[in-house]
Amino acid sequence: MPDANTGDVMGEVNKRRGRVLGMSGSGNGMQRIEAEVPMSEMHDFTTFVRSLTRGQGSFTFDFTRYEQLPPQLEGKVIEDAKTFMDRTSEDE
Repeated sequence: MPDANTGDVMGEVNKRRGRVLGMSGSGNGMQRIEAEVPMSEMHDFTTFVRSLTRGQGSFTFDFTRYEQLPPQLEGKVIEDAKTFMDRTSEDE
């Protein structure tokens, strides 16, 4: 990630329920940010990085593990699933 965008990217990681694990400089005006972010929060991260860095930043991600959903989000996920099931049964 370009040095100039490091703070914005770290803020976005936090906003997406992520945790920054570390950072290291590569010596050419770029930073490597290591973080863990729920995959459900990564759907438009490519667009965010491309737009913010004007195409200079990049990222990769891999599945690490499952974690329990925070209690404040459980209700929303359950409600979304019920709504989806209701719509699916109406289509049959």
